[in-house]
Amino acid sequence: MIKAELLSPSGIKVYQDDEGYCFTSDALLLSRFATVKKGDNIADFCSGSGVIAFNIYDQYKDLIKSATLFEMQQPLYDLSLLSIKENGLEEKFTAINVKVQDIDACFNERFSLITCNPPYMKADGGENKFNPQIAICRAELYLELEELIKAVSKCLKFGGRFAMVHRAERLTDTFALMRKFNIEPKRLQLVQAKGKAPYLFMVEGVKGGKSGLKVLPNLDN
Repeated sequence: MIKAELLSPSGIKVYQDDEGYCFTSDALLLSRFATVKKGDNIADFCSGSGVIAFNIYDQYKDLIKSATLFEMQQPLYDLSLLSIKENGLEEKFTAINVKVQDIDACFNERFSLITCNPPYMKADGGENKFNPQIAICRAELYLELEELIKAVSKCLKFGGRFAMVHRAERLTDTFALMRKFNIEPKRLQLVQAKGKAPYLFMVEGVKGGKSGLKVLPNLDN
């Protein structure tokens, strides 16, 4: 069933289908972690119903120049279109139904901030074989981490920021690939359940940035 989730403080509605993939706290954490600057043209890769970009806009609407959502799955793309329409955000938001690997060259070096909550699991991880929509969002069935970061680097302006959330065990893979594609990790925060080892990390890198990583205090979730 399609339902609307209200974001605060302004009450933007984000539509999702509770029989398919629904956003989690990971997306909301990332939207609060990303650094937003005045005049940003932002993009969200693997955007799902668009919650990260909508939540960033909800917090920083006076700073955001435009937001573009890239989502390969038609049902999730349709939900993001519904959210754009119902919130009256047609002048700020655009949604595009496309694989990240196939984003058109017209978007090369277009964005000053790109966010992503990507599939976490390896393709052979057996993740939710009974619901293809959920499996595609959770496992690297159609998008591997290297393909994602390569596409981000193409679409990011020099000096632009890339913010991503991922599982803690993929931290070294992520840092290696970011440097391979000229995105220097600059901010890192680990996420943990209180009293337990971190299970997630959030990282923000700068395209063409100098070395120097700021590690923030761990976040309890």
